[in-house]
Amino acid sequence: MPLIRLDRIGKCYGGGDAPVKALCDISLEIAPGDAVAIMGPSGSGKSTLLGILGCLDIPTSGSYLLLEEDVGNMSQSELAELRCRRFGFVFQSFNLLPRLTALENVELPLVYARQRPAFRRARAAAALRRVGLSDRMSHYPSQLSGGQQQRVAIARALVNEPDLILADEPTGALDTMTGREILSLLDEANAAGTTVVIVTHDRDIAETMRRTITLTDGRITSDLRAEPRAGGKPPKWAGFP
Repeated sequence: MPLIRLDRIGKCYGGGDAPVKALCDISLEIAPGDAVAIMGPSGSGKSTLLGILGCLDIPTSGSYLLLEEDVGNMSQSELAELRCRRFGFVFQSFNLLPRLTALENVELPLVYARQRPAFRRARAAAALRRVGLSDRMSHYPSQLSGGQQQRVAIARALVNEPDLILADEPTGALDTMTGREILSLLDEANAAGTTVVIVTHDRDIAETMRRTITLTDGRITSDLRAEPRAGGKPPKWAGFP
């Protein structure tokens, strides 16, 4: 059973006689545990597609099934709960709350999930240890480097053990070496079974993924799959409480 099934998804912005068509007839399936890069020139619809995949945006037409459940029939509160349970998000701008510590930022998905304080604190601390920030838990975003902030964002994305991580240019604001470290963390999460979808303009990054989908003018123009991962890596996230 696919994790995601999109059938003829379309997205238009604006009304009147000339609406802007951001996506046109997007049909695709994403399997559990897949690693997908979405590429394309500026304005091709990459971020729009990622927003629809993460239930942050609503398509104008077509259907979206998540584990065979029709997302289009859900209420706003059901969509919010779905995002909390199923998705982890990583953005180029980190999207950390400046008045919260690293630990408190990572706790947020568990706060929204109404988990007990002791449980979410322990889980967030474990996530930060996994990304190498055990000594930065009490630091605020302004006290962290860009790479450290993105590590916090990845810990936050993984703390609720999501089915799918959606990353929008996660290395775009980082230097090359730090970017590689961030991609390594996402690769480890994928090796442990989490599906990863990355929007990127960098072909070198796309080539690290098993599958590359290219968009042009809101349409899929290629969908290429690399050789499957050889062997298996041990789960890196199995130590959560």
